[in-house]
Amino acid sequence: MTYTVPLADIRFVLKALAGLDEVLAQPGFEDISPDLVDAILDENARFVEGVVAPLNRPGDLHPPMWRDGAVTTSPAHVQAFQSYASGGWQGLQHPVQWGGQGLPKVVAACANENINAASLAFSLCPLLTDGVIEALLTVGNEPLRQTYVPNLISGKWTGTMNLTEPQAGSDLALVRTRAVLQQDGPYRGSYRVSGQKIFITYGEHDLAENIIHLVLARTPDAPAGVKGISLFVVPKFLVAEDGSLGPRNDVWCASLEHKLGIHASPTAVLMYGSGKGDVEGEGAIGYLVGEENRGLEYMFIMMNAARYAVGQQGIAVSERAYQQALGYARERVQGRAIEGSAGPVTIAHHPDVQRMLLTMRALTEATRAVSYVAASARDLATHHPDAQTRARNQAFYEFLVPVIKGFSTECAVEVASLGVQVHGGMGFIEETGAAQHYRDARILPIYEGTTAIQANDLIGRKLLRDGGATAQAMLEAMGQTAAELDAEAAAAQQAKQEADAAAIGLLRDNLRRAMHAQGEALVFMRTQAGGNLRAVFAGSVPFLMLTGVLHGGWQMARAVLACRKMIQEGQGGDATFLQAKQATAFFYGAHILPRAGALGAAVRAGEIVDIWAARANIT
Repeated sequence: MTYTVPLADIRFVLKALAGLDEVLAQPGFEDISPDLVDAILDENARFVEGVVAPLNRPGDLHPPMWRDGAVTTSPAHVQAFQSYASGGWQGLQHPVQWGGQGLPKVVAACANENINAASLAFSLCPLLTDGVIEALLTVGNEPLRQTYVPNLISGKWTGTMNLTEPQAGSDLALVRTRAVLQQDGPYRGSYRVSGQKIFITYGEHDLAENIIHLVLARTPDAPAGVKGISLFVVPKFLVAEDGSLGPRNDVWCASLEHKLGIHASPTAVLMYGSGKGDVEGEGAIGYLVGEENRGLEYMFIMMNAARYAVGQQGIAVSERAYQQALGYARERVQGRAIEGSAGPVTIAHHPDVQRMLLTMRALTEATRAVSYVAASARDLATHHPDAQTRARNQAFYEFLVPVIKGFSTECAVEVASLGVQVHGGMGFIEETGAAQHYRDARILPIYEGTTAIQANDLIGRKLLRDGGATAQAMLEAMGQTAAELDAEAAAAQQAKQEADAAAIGLLRDNLRRAMHAQGEALVFMRTQAGGNLRAVFAGSVPFLMLTGVLHGGWQMARAVLACRKMIQEGQGGDATFLQAKQATAFFYGAHILPRAGALGAAVRAGEIVDIWAARANIT
């Protein structure tokens, strides 16, 4: 099954919901026009459809091979990565002064989503490199930036994030990797890094000439716990002052993990200081990033970038799974129409298959809209000249990052599972390809912080930190949208468009019910936070999912208003697309938004989790 970039929906969301014109009007984007953005999207579609998408199935069947510490990928992957690098795709959102293209995050988000959809496993390498670039530009000193950033942006080198150890998964307070300052000798001023890291995506490969690892480690006198973690750059090959590559560092790939999915992405076990490199002495050569004992703080820069990007991966896999399921349903002839027919029909005519396909499409389009709107807010938070506007948009973006990561990836698992179901028994057969999307999607709610970690971040660092002010401001904005739906429903009724009026009214009513559920959940969280934190955090994932359902509904409601305005003002363009967009939004309002009520009830029932867990012998 081939992949086709959903350019019509991407352009609609960019312009009608994410406010591309406003973003491009900000200082720093003067040279970027809407026509240039369209040209970039067209070229991106050509590249991912023709170069990256063909890697997806073969990469799943023929993963990279490990031998004596070296990892070999297929020649097709090497060639595709070279094309990716030479095309400038790694540098889309990075500063021009460092060799990037300086595009808005919201534009880069579109291109990145498409690369993820074309091949999730391939896209992981650029994703992590983006995080390394952002971390070094934010907290790295000038020598580190000059040494590493240009080659990372060009795609000549790639980057990784090294957090996890066998005993330290989500709890990074347990990190044991050591870093010892070199007071003299040929590597004076550097650190000797020793330890083991696991689950390192693209920790070893042959796509680029060097791999730049960001590694969490402890110095000998560091405080215990997370306050004693520092961050280090550890290159696979040392870099000379003239920029040329020197000896192989003491970083050794001990093995690759055998995984449920994303087979084409090598996930490495890395040994630092195993004596396998070409440098004398004990330990790999590393360089401190920023100050000692602030490593976790710095790593969160990279992690937050990665969390948004993983949320986009969820959207991408959903799109790929939906396209495959839709294509199959339109071709597979099975059974007669429920109301009777002269002969067999394709399964796309059966009501429940239609329900599944619409669910897949609605969740995909809703999560895409939320992610682009958030990226636009990030651009305004960075570039808008007014300080209050920047602060408001930054709070909006930060609130949504854990939602985008958690909700979009959970939706990806649901959408991919529905894709298998649409295929029926053929979906359980690997040859159809539907199972790969399901297997690939399953990692997304886990890595870069599980859904529970995202939910705890949403509650602890976002919601309770400002007393729910940001969430409340969002509810007020949603209320304005609901009022606009009121007026649109009345206009449709007056125009004798009874079906449209009824659909708009139902969307409005269910949006308001979801808002009410969110409001009640906010009150519960605030009132319980002072005394019963276990009750709060027992309901944190339902709260995150409720927030995702609500925000998806908000954007789908805005989409309906935008479609109808475009039609009324004669700017309709593709009438078929606008009709389909409204139909998908109406389905979301009728079938997805009602989930908010049940999720809200689960949030408020968090206080009984401990009771039932004890009685059920869970603990």
